[in-house]
Amino acid sequence: MTEFGNVIDGVLCGSSGDGSDLVEPRTGTAYGRAPLSRAPEVDAAFAAATRAFETWRRTTPGERQAALLAVAAEIEQRRDEFVAAECRDTGKFPGLFETEELLPVTDQIRFFAGAARLLEGRAAGEYVGAHTSMVRREPLGVIAQIAPWNYPFMTAVWKIAPAVAAGNTVVFKPDEATPASAILLAEVCAKHLPPGVVNVVCGDRETGSLLSSHRDAAMVALTGSVRAGSAVARAADLRPVHLELGGNAPVLVFADADVARCAELVADAAFYNAGQDCTAPARVLVHEDVHDELVAALAAEAAHRIAAGPGREGGYAPLISQVQLDRVAGLVERRGSAEVVAGGQVEEGPGFYYQPTVVRGAGQKDELVQEETFGPVLTVQPFATEREAVALANDVRHGLAASVWTREAGRAMRVVADLDFGITWVNTHVTTAAEMPHGGFKETGGGKDLSLYGLEAYTRIKHVMVAWA
Repeated sequence: MTEFGNVIDGVLCGSSGDGSDLVEPRTGTAYGRAPLSRAPEVDAAFAAATRAFETWRRTTPGERQAALLAVAAEIEQRRDEFVAAECRDTGKFPGLFETEELLPVTDQIRFFAGAARLLEGRAAGEYVGAHTSMVRREPLGVIAQIAPWNYPFMTAVWKIAPAVAAGNTVVFKPDEATPASAILLAEVCAKHLPPGVVNVVCGDRETGSLLSSHRDAAMVALTGSVRAGSAVARAADLRPVHLELGGNAPVLVFADADVARCAELVADAAFYNAGQDCTAPARVLVHEDVHDELVAALAAEAAHRIAAGPGREGGYAPLISQVQLDRVAGLVERRGSAEVVAGGQVEEGPGFYYQPTVVRGAGQKDELVQEETFGPVLTVQPFATEREAVALANDVRHGLAASVWTREAGRAMRVVADLDFGITWVNTHVTTAAEMPHGGFKETGGGKDLSLYGLEAYTRIKHVMVAWA
């Protein structure tokens, strides 16, 4: 059994609490143990981060840039270690993880390294006679950060890189099921950043509660469920929170869309990482004229992956745990009169595999439509008019991502304007860019990752006024 530890003040260390087993989703067997950190470890991490902040906050953006560029370079040099760590914890395919996550993430670190030198503010000026006003952007302090299990490495970078680039220090908690890549990242950071700038404490919900309520946390940032976001917001009390809380993304397909291309790209996005993605397509809303054609095309895409087999490139990846497998299977089993046209089965054998699934005929108020499945499941619903399509898309509590498929530019712009989602794609889905914000509306929360907006989220604004005499 591999033993993992926390990284506090630049040193790998153990915990005074119990440990938890780490289970490989591909096999369902335990391979290691990680700490369940409690108050002593959390307090030590915050103390280290607080000490480090007094120096790190006064470094220049250029100095922070150089450190982050060195981190990115070492991640690329040690990519095989990161691939092995992440894929063992999550069951992802190594080749896809490297190309779709690790390499883009190193680019995102480099983006934040450069963006640290480009923070913007109003020009200094005289808004009161004989007084000059200016705006300072300053780091907040020690940031408590909590990550989910679906994208452990990517989420760690999306949180740590902008916070550190802005001059903050971090106490970061990975999900208890997937700590390996975050620990490895912290070890790399410890080589290129001063001790205490990046601290990782492993643990469960109790550990997360200790982070969220800690007196030394200047902000609490979470990517996770609505339930977890509500708990964090309560624990943070009046301190700022940065929340990204889930998706249930609609896909609006109009009659003039390229159905074959749409089916291919939507299936790729929906079934990647077993659908455990807050921006993954979940609800396909298609014009009645091409409804049957698209259902058949999506079913064929699912069948192709099922035929390739579980755990194989070209096939499909496992869900993270037995709990998640049971949850996804239960949602499909309780579908009522809706019809499963592809998949819909738990895979026999080791691991937590659920077949890529397409369901037609679900009603708008059905649980399968209203709840975020977070599994490899697509529902398909018909619509007759543009207004109906938008109404169906918006009629859920989440507001993270959506996509529109049409060849008509005017329609695309009308629909994008009416959709209540923070990310809206046209004729594509899940494509990201470091320069563009990632975040949503409604119960998804208002936090933005990536882009200058993601960097600014970890700063505070101070007005300075100087009298001339």
